[in-house]
Amino acid sequence: MKIIQTILVALSLFLVACGGEDKPSGDEDTPGYTATLYFDALYNKNNINLALEHATPRLARIMRSYGTASQFTRNLVNMQFDEVTIEIDMTNASLREQYGDHAKVNMVFTGYFNGEKVDDMRSVQMLRKKGKWYIDKINPDPFAR
Repeated sequence: MKIIQTILVALSLFLVACGGEDKPSGDEDTPGYTATLYFDALYNKNNINLALEHATPRLARIMRSYGTASQFTRNLVNMQFDEVTIEIDMTNASLREQYGDHAKVNMVFTGYFNGEKVDDMRSVQMLRKKGKWYIDKINPDPFAR
């Protein structure tokens, strides 16, 4: 009986240790998936190095000049969150975009900053190089002051 109990405890620990990877759902070969990974790295993981993997060299150079993810998002992206949910806006999605080497992806951000709910939207320009999508440019908010 003690052996079965030990095996069950070991199996439970193994299963708990293997879980917990919170990657976005969806097709990994789409520009929207890459854009979600990029913003998740910046806002939820606060890891600029992880976000740099999804940026073109031109954008990566600009990102590095800010030093940290929070400085970059505060100053260039002009959005701040304590916690955020990131979604792709599919209202303007075009299937043709996925077959070219350029795409424009609209992202919807819903989260909280200093206890207040914040809803925001950004559009990003994407480039495909060697079959992988990269963020090339974050379009400025057209309604910003």
